Amino acid sequence: MPKEVKLGLIGYPLGHSFSKGYFAEKFQKEQIEHHRYDTYPIEKIELVKDLLKTENLYGLNVTIPYKEVVIPFLDGLDKTAQEIGAVNTIKIREGKTIGYNTDCYGFEMSFKPLLKNYHKKALVLGTGGASKAVAYTLQNLEIEYRYVSRKPAKNVWTYIDITEDILQEYNIIINTTPLGMHPGIDSKPDLPYHALNEKNYLFDLVYNPAVTAFLQKGLNVDATVKNGLEMLHFQAEKAWEIWNTL
Repeated sequence: MPKEVKLGLIGYPLGHSFSKGYFAEKFQKEQIEHHRYDTYPIEKIELVKDLLKTENLYGLNVTIPYKEVVIPFLDGLDKTAQEIGAVNTIKIREGKTIGYNTDCYGFEMSFKPLLKNYHKKALVLGTGGASKAVAYTLQNLEIEYRYVSRKPAKNVWTYIDITEDILQEYNIIINTTPLGMHPGIDSKPDLPYHALNEKNYLFDLVYNPAVTAFLQKGLNVDATVKNGLEMLHFQAEKAWEIWNTL
């Protein structure tokens, strides 16, 4: 009997984890034996050093808040992860750890089909690891974008800066923050939502609940809306593909 292949997810906290259930179902449905997927809620990123030495651990997913700070603990990065500056997938082979980013693939596959010809500019809400994958994809799609954050920074707007006119010009709005995620379902980014119209496209990386308070504001005016569930499916399958290639 082959040894057990261990996979898992690091982040903190991990009460909202999608990946464990997704892979458990995948292993059962596709009759994949001797594989297990666990969650590792590590309070400090330094704890990843020992975790990466776990016997028969072949790969990890990485979520909030470690997508950027995990990089110094890895032996190398693939080209895309290096360009993005964030990692959500780690492959472990013969003691070597390589970081990848499948968020950009998942986001593009889910986001692109709903684009209309008048969707030319985007606001990226948040500046964490997931936002970097989104920005990388927008750049590849030749969509102009600006980051929006609570804290002022170079080339970053704050929420106070977002006027009605900006919301109509930058008619794609992508939430990469955890705002609105269960259990805090009433929270949403602070925007002038009354300026939304049917030409806006609201994409939320949050998937639980399926309709966040942010997306509901778009639905109220017949805007295009999408949550992050399909993106997660795509990025998970890409991670699986990476773990299973030599």
